[in-house]
Amino acid sequence: MKWSNKAVRKWLRIIHRDLGYVMVGITIIYGISGYVLNHMDGKDPAYETIEGTLMLPAGLSKTQVETAWTLQTDLPALKRILPIDTEHYRLMLDGGIGVYQSHNGEVVYEQHRKKPFIYFINKLHYNKVGGWTIMGDIFAFTLIFFAISGLFMVKGPKGLAGRGKYYLLLGLAIPIIYIFML
Repeated sequence: MKWSNKAVRKWLRIIHRDLGYVMVGITIIYGISGYVLNHMDGKDPAYETIEGTLMLPAGLSKTQVETAWTLQTDLPALKRILPIDTEHYRLMLDGGIGVYQSHNGEVVYEQHRKKPFIYFINKLHYNKVGGWTIMGDIFAFTLIFFAISGLFMVKGPKGLAGRGKYYLLLGLAIPIIYIFML
C-alpha cells in the first residue's frame, strides 16, 4: 500500500484527535498539578496550615498540660510533650506542633491538613502512586506524538512549510535562551 501525503495527514489528524480526547483528563490533571507545584512558595500545596492559640492556666507541669489539652474540643490529638526549657514545652500533635509557654499559659500551635484533591494529583505528578509509571510513560510519549504529528497536519502557508517553521523555531529557542540566561 502506497501512502500519499494526504492520507498520512488524514490519519495523523484522526489519531491526534481521538488520542487527544482520551488524554484531555490527564492533561488537565497534570496542568493543574504543575501550576500548583510551580507556585509552592516554600510550602507543600497539598496541605493547609491551621494556626491557633489556646489559653491554659500558667505554670502547668507536663502532666497538667496534657490533661488540660485533652479536655479541649476540636484540637488535634496530643502525641507527646517535650520540655524545651524551664518555661516552655513542645507539644507534638497529630499533624502539627505547638508550644506551651509556662509564664502566661499560652499555647501557640499549628496543624497541617491534607487538601485531598491537590494531594492526590501531586502524587500522580510526582509518580508516587503504585503502577502509575506506565501511564506517565504513555502520557509522555503521547505528548511527543502530539507535538510531532501537529507539525504535519496543516499544509501550505499556515503549515510547517510556511509560517509554522518560524513558530517552531521560536518554540525551540525559548528554552535554549532561558538556559543561557541562567
